[in-house]
Amino acid sequence: MARLYSHKKGKSRSTKPAVKKKPVWMQYSAREVELLVVKLAKEGLTPSKIGIKLRDVYGIPDVKVITGKSITKILAEKQLLPELPEDLAELLKKAVRVKQHLDNNKHDMTAKRGLQLTESKILRLVKYYKRVGKLPKDWKYNLEQVKLLVS
Repeated sequence: MARLYSHKKGKSRSTKPAVKKKPVWMQYSAREVELLVVKLAKEGLTPSKIGIKLRDVYGIPDVKVITGKSITKILAEKQLLPELPEDLAELLKKAVRVKQHLDNNKHDMTAKRGLQLTESKILRLVKYYKRVGKLPKDWKYNLEQVKLLVS
């Protein structure tokens, strides 16, 4: 994905396997993968960290290909999803960190711009999550309340 405001090319990242079928060398069944996902979630890992750990430690390239369900869908079935979606929670943590930096460095205008951009992303995500029903309709973004929520 291209960068939103800086007109740069974007970030590189790992890509999904090209073939959408279970690898022949896979030794885990769908049930075992679901149990691994639940175990890692109970350890406190987020869905993206669970996927990385499954890939790097257990050699599971793609949970959805094996189980037919995504990691978040598995966690939702087991009522293990956090109340805030992961991407929104990470943006809130980033906003709190940048605000703390701005409190110590009042003349850092680059950080001020970064906070504005982060808050813009937060507001867009909140609007989306309210529309799809993942957040209550009366949920509001307030940096002071978010500081308490994040810490």
